[in-house]
Amino acid sequence: MQSPNQSNLRPGIRRRLLWGAIFLMATSSIGPAFLTQTTVFTEQFAANFAFAILASLIIDVGAQLNIWRILSVSGKRGQDVANMVLPGLGSLIAILIVIGGLAFNIGNVAGAGLGLNVLFGISPVTGAVIAGILAIIVFSLKDAGKAMDIVTQFLGIVMLVMVGYVMVTTSPPAGDALVKAIAPDHYGTLLLPMITLVGGTVGGYITFAGGHRLIDAGVTGKENVSFVSRAANLGILTTGVMRVILFLAVLGVVTAGHQLDQKNPAASVFQIALGDIGYKVFGIVLFSAALTSVIGSAYTSVSFLRSFHRSIVTYHNWIIIAFILFSTIIFALVGKPVTILIIVGALNALILPLTLGAILLASRNRKIIGDYHHPTWMIAFGAVAVLVTLIASWFSLQEIAKLWTG
Repeated sequence: MQSPNQSNLRPGIRRRLLWGAIFLMATSSIGPAFLTQTTVFTEQFAANFAFAILASLIIDVGAQLNIWRILSVSGKRGQDVANMVLPGLGSLIAILIVIGGLAFNIGNVAGAGLGLNVLFGISPVTGAVIAGILAIIVFSLKDAGKAMDIVTQFLGIVMLVMVGYVMVTTSPPAGDALVKAIAPDHYGTLLLPMITLVGGTVGGYITFAGGHRLIDAGVTGKENVSFVSRAANLGILTTGVMRVILFLAVLGVVTAGHQLDQKNPAASVFQIALGDIGYKVFGIVLFSAALTSVIGSAYTSVSFLRSFHRSIVTYHNWIIIAFILFSTIIFALVGKPVTILIIVGALNALILPLTLGAILLASRNRKIIGDYHHPTWMIAFGAVAVLVTLIASWFSLQEIAKLWTG
């Protein structure tokens, strides 16, 4: 239930809401794919990958600032804003996000199961069931929002500390990476990894995770714009810090001449850096990344359904639980449908230009934002993000065509 005046909340509650939104967004993007993706690209491009990381972070800020500010000022979720811009667009976006979120959640549950397999030797399916139960417990609690904030913050900090420690032990060439972040050897070859990072950080449901969390908490209206902007920037910064320290950890291993295990490149980085204990540390990081992504994916995906029927609002947490339960059962019975995940992942890149484009149009619609004036420079910033994600969509469609015909 929303409060009419969040500006009068006690500082402790505002602080929890701030960091809750930050870590929900950040940990939603830091999933199993994040770990593998960053490792593979670092191995492939070495220090030059720093440029792709920096460029993607700048674009991410442009996308997230626009979306979170407009949603907060309007007090409406992404699908409702899109429907006001163009009737039916929000419903289409909601359907795409729920389908994509469900498919990705199967992968997240699988990742959590693999994390527990590394830690305790249990089967990945058993581990996935345990992870699903833990996520369901979070949304079964009376104050599920508070529980979600605490869990994502705790596990997010665990990941940052552990990966940071691995980074320090590998002694990466940070100076070389800093130079390459501005002047890489080849700009052209870094376009695709840059676009991939943008899709993985603010694509699909991810960029709406924290914004919808703030709306649910009642952090809306012009008076909260600075609060929301701070949360949006810190969310991207938190994701960026995790990306950078993982990149540097891998870079230290690769530049030392070690070969990564192609079957599990991320795990081999931890094992090379810390020995056998490093493999267990990787299990903790993988489980933390996967479980928080399960929570973020389920919460945000279902939030896009709230506009379809009043009963979805009434039974919101139960539908989230059903979403998690269904994802877990599908993985336990069928396994991880790789081809479907790849196709849905490629379609995911189509969502951000639709949603962000609708947000930019909404920023000049007084029926949506009232007398709030959205900065022109921010709209231009968002337009660049739309252009980049449209390019990503083109690559995605090509990949879908290859999979469909192959």
